[in-house]
Amino acid sequence: MGQRILVVDDEEGIVLLLKDYFELQGYEVIMARGGREALDKISSDPDMILLDINMPDLDGLSVCRKIREKVTCPILFLTARAEEQDRITGLMMGGDDYIMKPFSLEELGARVMAHLRREERVRHSGTVRKEGDLTIYYEERSLLCGSHPIDLTRTEYDILSFLSLHPGQVFSKERIYEKVRGYDAEGDSAIVAEHVRRIRNKIAEYTDQEVIRTVWGVGYQWTGLMKK
Repeated sequence: MGQRILVVDDEEGIVLLLKDYFELQGYEVIMARGGREALDKISSDPDMILLDINMPDLDGLSVCRKIREKVTCPILFLTARAEEQDRITGLMMGGDDYIMKPFSLEELGARVMAHLRREERVRHSGTVRKEGDLTIYYEERSLLCGSHPIDLTRTEYDILSFLSLHPGQVFSKERIYEKVRGYDAEGDSAIVAEHVRRIRNKIAEYTDQEVIRTVWGVGYQWTGLMKK
């Protein structure tokens, strides 16, 4: 059986449509027709979650908040909300991507494939980077400063991982967002600044040295543990 996708939507027609489509692509599909049912089916250990935002029993944002500490797989929101703040809220809660309803099955399929391929690359990297007291375990997706684990969200870790694997290079917010999302991310790159701020604050609890430098007017650069 192929990789497992959990599809969560209160519209049965959409759930069945996505089930048929992704099964034809070789995936195993688990269905949940609401937020509360989704919580019960997290134990199925999905490789990807397609999560509707607007559901009457428990909305997708609440589901994401409840499960994000338990699952590390990508979460892609299905949303009819056009407001930028709604999209940003979902991404900051731990979502990895979103697609607006009504959507193209081909575009959704491409996004799912891109996220899953990126997950496979990360799982097989097996790389460890150590700079001073800071150690990044890429395969385990974890960060330590000395013996202290630093708790990063999924997206925060993805940004740190991408920058640290390209030390010295300067990347624009748009480029960083595109790389960590795995697909066209036009329009939401400003959220990278907030994620970088949070990464810095979490690392600053254990060291007074910076690892991500702002190159004003350009973007961000991984500097390692350089003195401020």
